[in-house]
Amino acid sequence: MIELDELDLRILEQLQNDASISNQALALRVHASAPTCLRRVRRLSEQGVIRKQVALLDPEQLGPSLTAIVEITLDRQGEEYLQQFERLMAPETAVTQCYRVSTGVDFIVILQVSDMTAYHKLAHALFTNQANIRNIRSFFSIHQAKFETRVPLPAAKI
Repeated sequence: MIELDELDLRILEQLQNDASISNQALALRVHASAPTCLRRVRRLSEQGVIRKQVALLDPEQLGPSLTAIVEITLDRQGEEYLQQFERLMAPETAVTQCYRVSTGVDFIVILQVSDMTAYHKLAHALFTNQANIRNIRSFFSIHQAKFETRVPLPAAKI
């Protein structure tokens, strides 16, 4: 685990709110010099604390959109089969999230597709055509009450 001091936490808090902020503005908000801020952000990125900086898009502004939450149970759960399934999900752009979970199903997969027809086509290609998938259970979002990308930060040690 990486040691984070109070300045690191203030920087991360600000970047989670708006990663497009300039280094100069970030430095003002966290009460540090611009060069210090730049060094800290680079270090946090190099250490993998900051995975990447992206723009979050609203799928509904881009056209019809359907979010499917899919539970997958595999027939065989050996490590090689779990990894095989993960490798199958990784390149698929409609798969926005894939979680290996414990107790019950093996995976929760979140899909973002244009409509039910697109879902059926993708589900057939990704799930029903796979020999090791025992059960598929899908849920469809009718309303998104909350969507958050921020990670709760640890409390600063004073």
